[in-house]
Amino acid sequence: MGSGDEIPEELKYSEDHEWIAADGLIGITDYAQSQLGDIVFAELPEVGQRLEKGQVFGTIEAVKTVAEVYAPVSGEVVEVNQAVQEGAEVINADPYGAGWLIRIRLADPQELEQLLGAGEYAGLIAGL
Repeated sequence: MGSGDEIPEELKYSEDHEWIAADGLIGITDYAQSQLGDIVFAELPEVGQRLEKGQVFGTIEAVKTVAEVYAPVSGEVVEVNQAVQEGAEVINADPYGAGWLIRIRLADPQELEQLLGAGEYAGLIAGL
């Protein structure tokens, strides 16, 4: 499955294995989905909810475990991926594409600078 060398360069990463794009799209990394195994359900926030950096914004349920998902930055939820809510297995199939979770309007774009780049994230998971 994920080989670790497929970490998109254009994204930023949290130490909790979430990714965020410059446009506010957030998901979990390939490493995270591979650790969870077969994902069966995702509970996501409502549009309009305000999130603080580090706050739990949802849960992802896999066959054997449940994982909390944390906001890598602060902001307001402006979109929720309906496809994930209807069929959460898309997260396993395409964690950096169709399996995105939410889109937020960033409260402070500077927070992106505090996150890990692709190389730093690769180093983090290599050490796990």
